[in-house]
Amino acid sequence: MPTTTTVGFDLDMTLIDSRPGIHACYTELSARTGTHVDADLAVTRLGPPLEQELAHWFPAERLTATADLYRSLYPAYAIAATPALTGAREAVAAVRHRGGRAIVVTAKYEPNARLHLDHLGIAPDAVIGDLWAEQKAVALREHGADVYVGDHLGDIRGARAADAHAVAVATGPYTTGELRAAGADTVLADLTEFPAWLDSYLEAAAARA
Repeated sequence: MPTTTTVGFDLDMTLIDSRPGIHACYTELSARTGTHVDADLAVTRLGPPLEQELAHWFPAERLTATADLYRSLYPAYAIAATPALTGAREAVAAVRHRGGRAIVVTAKYEPNARLHLDHLGIAPDAVIGDLWAEQKAVALREHGADVYVGDHLGDIRGARAADAHAVAVATGPYTTGELRAAGADTVLADLTEFPAWLDSYLEAAAARA
């Protein structure tokens, strides 16, 4: 793999199963604010920015303050409770072992994204937060990403906006069929399939060159 090749990864439900931690954080947020938040429902629709979920439960004038409170609670309630998804470490390592760069581009608040990765011992070359869907193309283009891996339809849109190969993993809210229908270039059941796919992708790229 040429050193200029970069693979981007989404975070929530791509590299990490953030549902237990986010559930705990919403439960605490609900207790602190006195406002009911259905944490079971909220964790079924991860991916978009935090404020979009909070808008289901809080009035517009409280969104900024509530988002700030949530993010302040997050390190204590969400980090330790969140495991890596199967194959996540190996997928990032596969890029590095082949001489490439692995970056994380996520809608999550960047400091909290870094806490997750540090806690789990996943060390990408760069972490860029606070970007969602087509906005992710800004970071993907800046880092010259050839591939972007995610679980959400927004990740597919972000990859396409950056002219990157869209790899979708069915570890989030969508089935393989839904991801394929949404325009993913490659659909994997999970990240355990990624290293072998990466080898075939690089071989095909070398043949074209």
